[in-house]
Amino acid sequence: MQEIDVTEAKRRLEQPSPPRLIDVREPDEWEVCHIKGAELLPLSQWPNLIREKLTNPAEPLLIYCHHGSRSARATQFLMLQKFTDATNIAGGIDAWSLDVDSTVARYE
Repeated sequence: MQEIDVTEAKRRLEQPSPPRLIDVREPDEWEVCHIKGAELLPLSQWPNLIREKLTNPAEPLLIYCHHGSRSARATQFLMLQKFTDATNIAGGIDAWSLDVDSTVARYE
């Protein structure tokens, strides 16, 4: 499984053609905070949701959750579905708040 830290994720998102940023947390978590530009695709609604929303298995994807475990599962699932450029963001939105953007709220 491909995995990067939040600093590398930020760098990739700032590129001219950034990867698609996918948040796999639940709607109540999304309401607390999310990374600008992210799309909410809750892991609890997979695999049906991704069949509708993720139709290009070659599209670069960055996947995150709260701390990185759900997004790791999501990334592994995508790899099993023949997605070739899905990457987990280690530490999730919590690490993003600590290391990249302190304006993003932290929660338990």
